[in-house]
This record gives sequence, C-alpha cells and structure tokens, in this order.
Amino acid sequence: MRRFGRFELRALLHKSQRSMLWLVFDTHHGQEMLLMMPREKPNSESAMLHWLKTADAASRIHHPNLAHVVESGRIDPWPYVAYDRALGETLEERIAKAGAPLPLDAAVWAAQALEGLAFAHEAGHAHRDIQAAHIVVDGSNHVRVLGLEVAQEIVPASADFNAATRRVVREAAEEDVVGIGLVLHRLLTGKPVLDEPDLQLVLHRMQPQGHELVRLGWETPYPIPEPLRAIVNRATDRQTRQRYHLARSFWRALDGWRQAAEQDDGGPIALLKDKMQRFGHLPSTTSRLVTTAMSSSLEAQHGSQLAAMALKDMALSLELLRRVNNALRQQGPTSGGTVLNLQRAIAMLGLNGLEEAARAIKPWPGPMNDGQAAFMQSVMRRVQRAGQVAQALRPAGYDAEVVYLITLMQNLGRLLVQYHFPDDAQQIRQLQVAPEVSEDNPNPRGMTEQSAAYAVLGCDLESLGLAVAKYWGLGDELQHMMRRQPQEAPVRHADGDTEVLRLTCSLANELIDALGVPERKRQTAIELATRRYARALGLGLREVYDALGALQGGDLGLEAVTDPAVGVAATVAPRSRLRERAESASSTSPAMPAPPASAASAPAGGPAPDKDRS
Repeated sequence: MRRFGRFELRALLHKSQRSMLWLVFDTHHGQEMLLMMPREKPNSESAMLHWLKTADAASRIHHPNLAHVVESGRIDPWPYVAYDRALGETLEERIAKAGAPLPLDAAVWAAQALEGLAFAHEAGHAHRDIQAAHIVVDGSNHVRVLGLEVAQEIVPASADFNAATRRVVREAAEEDVVGIGLVLHRLLTGKPVLDEPDLQLVLHRMQPQGHELVRLGWETPYPIPEPLRAIVNRATDRQTRQRYHLARSFWRALDGWRQAAEQDDGGPIALLKDKMQRFGHLPSTTSRLVTTAMSSSLEAQHGSQLAAMALKDMALSLELLRRVNNALRQQGPTSGGTVLNLQRAIAMLGLNGLEEAARAIKPWPGPMNDGQAAFMQSVMRRVQRAGQVAQALRPAGYDAEVVYLITLMQNLGRLLVQYHFPDDAQQIRQLQVAPEVSEDNPNPRGMTEQSAAYAVLGCDLESLGLAVAKYWGLGDELQHMMRRQPQEAPVRHADGDTEVLRLTCSLANELIDALGVPERKRQTAIELATRRYARALGLGLREVYDALGALQGGDLGLEAVTDPAVGVAATVAPRSRLRERAESASSTSPAMPAPPASAASAPAGGPAPDKDRS
C-alpha cells in the first residue's frame, strides 16, 4: 500500500492538469478521507508558504455548499487539504454508479455548487479547477464543492503574490462559472465533454481560445427542457461576452427554472405548451366533421346533434372544453364550476364559437410521420374503447357523455406525449417490454408506465395531463377525477359522485390495459382488476364481461375472455341488470349515492348529477 505520510493512498479518484483527488485512509484517526493536492508542487519555500496561507484563508469561508476542510498542511514537498469522506460521493462516482441524473436533479446540483462558489468569489477566492469529481453529493442530494484554492497558479519564485492574486482572481472566477456549465453539460449528457475527462483542457479547446463548439446535442439520456438547454448553452457559449460572468447570475437562472419545473409550470410542460401553441393539442381525426362545423348547415343542427358530432373528434371535444372553461376562468370565481358537457359548452360558446374551435384544430396527422400517426391512431382507439367500457359500467343516472370525457381526460397525458413527443412515447413503450429470459433473471419484468416515463421524460404522463388541464382552466374537481387509481394502492370506499366517476373510469382503463396483455394472462388480469373495484363500485365479473362484450370488438380478442361462470347469459340485457344493481346499491349503501331526480331524468348529453360539471 502506497503511503503519503500517515495517509494510505487507496484510490486516485481524479487527476487533472492542476490537481489530484485521492481516497485515503488516515491511520491516526482510523477513517477514510478525501485528500486534494496540486498537480505541481510549489517551486520555492515562499510559494509553499503562499499556498498554505491562501488555502488556510479559503478554509475559513463557511457556506453550506462549500466542503468543510478537516486539515491542511504539508508533507514535503507537497501541500494538501483533507476532507471527510462522509460528505458524500463525487459526481463522477454518482454517474458511474447510477448513470446520468434527471435534468432537474442535475440543475439542482449545479445550482447548489454555484451558490457555494458565488459566496467564495464574493469573498475574494476562486476554485481554479472545477471538475465533476470535485463536487460531492450526499444521500439527501446536498452538494458541496471540494478543493477551493487547491489548484493555485504556479508563479516564479520572485513574483509579487499579492499582485498576482489580484490579477488572476477575476479571470479564475469566470473560469469557475464556465466550469460549472461544463459540469452540467457532463451531467446532462452522461458523457465526458469533447471526450475529455479534464474540464480544464476542455475549456482551452473551446472557442474563443480553441476551435471547439460545446453545445448540448439532442441525443441525451433524458429530454432536456428548452429553458434548461438555453441556460447550459449560454454558460458554454463560444462568445465570452454571451456567457454568465458571475456565479450568482448563473445560479439565478438555474434556480428560476428549477422552481418553475417543480411547480408543474416548467420542464416538460414548458416544452409541451410551446408545441401545443405551434401544433395544437391534438390533430383532428375527422376532417368531414370539422368541415360540417364550419359550413352553413350548422344552424340546422340541434344542440345534442352538434354535441354528438363533436364527441366523435377528440381534438374538437378538447378544444371546446378548453375554450369554454378558459372563458369561465376569466369571468372570476363566481362563474361556476368546470363545464364537462359538450352540449352546454356549445350553447355557451355559440355557433360562432364552435366554428372558431373547429378552425383552430390542426389537420391530421400534424407533424407526425406515417409510423407515428399509426401509433397515435391505436392510442386513440384504445382511449375510445376505454370510454365505451366506462359508459357501460357507469351507475344508473350518470351522464354517459361526462363519463366518456373523464375517461378521455385520464388519458390526456398519454395522448399529448404520443402526438408531441412520439419518439419519447416509443421509448416509454419499449421500456415497458420485459427483457428476454436469462439464467440470472428467469422472470424478467418491464418497467411500469410511470417508471418508464420518469426514465424518458423526467415526469409521469399523468402529471403532464394535469398540468395541461390546469393551464386550460379546468377546475380542481375535474383534475382530481383525472387521476387514475394507482395500481399499487387499494381501492377504498367510493364516497360521493366525484369518486364514483373517477373509479369507474379508472376501472375501464385498467380493463382495456388487461385486454392488451398476452392471451394466456388476459382473463386473470380482467379478474384482478374487477376484484380491486368490486366492493367500491358494487360491480362483479358479470357486469364487467357485459361491458367488454358491448364493445363487439372481434379485434380485441374478447372471445378469449368469456366468463365460464356467466356463459351466454352475460350477453342478455346487460344494462338492465347493471341498472338494477346500481339502483339497489344506491338505496341501501352510502357508497353509491342516488343522483337527484333532475339529473337522472336528464337527456343524453345533459348535465352530470349533483355537480356543476355540466
């Protein structure tokens, strides 16, 4: 074992042109430590004393994001600074162990490092050798910067150190800021910048000193939100005047984006909003309906006929809901609840409003190519089938149109991602496919949709849909109903209309998911989903198979899910049995409240019961 004084040198964690970072064992205190020393030893006794004096002054700067110096000293002819290994692992170690972090995590780490550096710069000190290995992060994602003033510039023995310090400190501080930009680039790409492990060498290869251009590419482990991309590219801009010159300025930009992203108003949702402004939320699937909506024959149509026509086109349905609820939001809190009924939406917007909504929709297939459009059609068909199943399962008296639209809204994030980020949607699907069976993994399992979305987008699809619903001005009640019941969470008592509707639509979505599993597992998946919701909704396998059979979808493989206990009777008058069961439950149990008579007698497409959702 090599030794450096009383320290056993266990591993060289990083080496640059200016410094070295060692993992050592302190034999006197019996603990691991991190030891940093300059790559070149001071060239005179006066230079050594100056190094020790500067390092000691830097160690007295206390900030939560600057690593506390345990010891500084010299073991001739080398000076050193020691830190407690318990502070955490270096960012290079974290990347090697867990891969590239999510963009938000990377931004949070960089912002913390910038806070510490800004404090040090304002105190008259610089780091001079920013590397990913010189930043440590602990299990709580708390970041600290190692090695402040370790990589001091080697100057001639006769130099005036005070003058030299004053001359280089500002330039060194600006290099520190660029260095954090390169660290962030390294974190976001998961690869060394310019294939060079030493960021100081990268800095000299970059324009204007060198000839290389450092910008974030598009082939990154996770999609990079445009605001974050702009911040990182500015930090490493080829023109020095375009870069951040102060660590505090860089920190403000990163922290502002982080707060927006954490509040569901930035990150992927910011990208999505930008794409929605350019390409609309969804493309129209039925150009004939849109043409009819813009024709003179519109006036001859009854409101219910217009609503039924709009309901056949998801894009038009969503555009009407967006417009009417946005108008209500602008009127203030006294305007009433969320409108979730197309007939009422059309009545409020008028024929001119319907025509404007139809004109605003982008034609099919929008920016998608043929392959992406085919996948989009399959996702839409799946959502339509889920809506039809939810309508068949709804309790007596609940508006079929409202149930269908809630089912649609529970899938809003999936639809938007497939349309606006088709490549990401494909990656999410691929991650959900189980890997091949191997000796080490005899029962492989793919990722859940949520885990796959986190791995690709950095957020789940439901959160994207909810952020868009909030952006459109849809109320909290509808946003709650948009949340599908988590697979790992038990289904509790359905208390009130809102929860009954949410759970009914969640069950319908799970049943359609069950139809997509391999045939040998299909019936088991249907039964498991039914058991989860049976007590809360008062439904059994008979009603579920009735609802699935009502689809009459031979392409769904329904012939393979026939309930042997129900048999042919499952196809006889399914609605009458379901209605009797629901009405019986509503009169005997609080889990299925009876809707008001006015709602129960409402015509198709009328208002939802007991709530101002219409």
